[in-house]
Amino acid sequence: MAVIEVTDAAAARVRELLEKDGKLATHSLRMKVVGGGCSGLRYELAFDDRLNETDTVIEAHDVKIVVDEKSALYLMGTTLDFVDTLNETGFKMGNPNASTTCGCGESFAA
Repeated sequence: MAVIEVTDAAAARVRELLEKDGKLATHSLRMKVVGGGCSGLRYELAFDDRLNETDTVIEAHDVKIVVDEKSALYLMGTTLDFVDTLNETGFKMGNPNASTTCGCGESFAA
């Protein structure tokens, strides 16, 4: 099982944002799980040009997603998607490890 599955829509949005900033060749999307939010844990996404020895790198649809070792435990099997509808716009995580999520989908418990 892959740590992260990346949909075409998510990869296209990551690529678009990196290209806009001229960082496609040098940066990856770093996904982290940190403490916080109303359910106890929350997702953190940021562009990063560093790679640590214990990071997992997922290459999907010509973009790189980087996950640190601790976050990988919470993200195993997660699907990263991007939605753009009338009701919501942004990255969405389908995390099979989440036992509960908050109403806004920003945080979860495992």
